Amino acid sequence: MIAYRATLDVPQETAWKLSGWLAAHRRKLGTRKGRRAATCYQQAVMVLRWFRENTRMATLATDAGLGISTGYRYLHEGIRVLAVHAPDLHEVLARGKREGWSHVDLDGTLIETDRCRIKNDSGHDAWYSGKHKKHGGNVQILCDPKGFPVWTSPVEPGSTHDITAARVHVLPALYAAAADGLPTLADKGYTGAGIGVHTPTKGRDLDPDTACRNQLLTCLRAIGERGNAILKTRWAALRHVTMCPRRIGDLTAAALVLSTLERGNY
Repeated sequence: MIAYRATLDVPQETAWKLSGWLAAHRRKLGTRKGRRAATCYQQAVMVLRWFRENTRMATLATDAGLGISTGYRYLHEGIRVLAVHAPDLHEVLARGKREGWSHVDLDGTLIETDRCRIKNDSGHDAWYSGKHKKHGGNVQILCDPKGFPVWTSPVEPGSTHDITAARVHVLPALYAAAADGLPTLADKGYTGAGIGVHTPTKGRDLDPDTACRNQLLTCLRAIGERGNAILKTRWAALRHVTMCPRRIGDLTAAALVLSTLERGNY
C-alpha cells in the first residue's frame, strides 16, 4: 500500500468552523470526551472531502481510522449539522431589503440521483424529470443580485414543475417581499407565478417594447444562473446523489452553508 499526502482546496477556517459546530452538537447530545472514534476536526475533514471531491466512503473511513458503517454515520451527522445552519427564507429576504438589494433571482435545478421507481398519483415515475430526461430532485434556489445563492428549498421529486415547487416553498414569502420593494426575477417556467415575480413574455414576433423588456429581464437575471453552478460545480457530491433522494434538500442546504462559509458571511 502506498501512502501519500494530499491537499483539500477548502479554506482552513471552514474546517475549524464545522469542527466547532460538531463539537457543540456532541455537547448537546451529552457525548463524553474520548467516547468517539474520531475527533470533531477529523470528522469535519471527512465531511468536507466528501462534499468537495465526492470521495468514496471506503477511502474516507480508512483515512480516518473508522469502520465504513461508522464513517457513514459520521457523514450523515455532519450533513445534518451543516443543514441546521442554513439561512431561513424570511431572514434572507429581510436582509436583502435591509441591504438594498434591487431584486432576487429564483431558479430551479435538478440534483441528479439514482432512479427510485416511485410512482406518483398519475402512475408515472415521481423522480424522473421529463425536462432533463434524468432522475433527480427539484430544488428551488434564490440568489442575490450578484448571483450568489442565499437560500435553497426542500427537495421535491424531479417530475415536479418549477412553478409548482415554488408555490409550495417560496412564492408566498416572495409576494410579501415584493410588496416591500424587493421584486423577484425568474425565467419563463414561472409564468403566472403572481404579482412581484417578473418573467419574460412568451411568444414570437413580439412588439418592440415587450421584446426590449424580455431582453432587459434576461440580462438582469443572467448572472443569477451562476448560483446553481456555484453549488453543483464547487461541491462534487451534488452532481450525482446516491443516498436517499429525500436527503437532497439537506445536502443542498449543507452545500449552501459551506459556500457561505467560504464567502466569509458567517
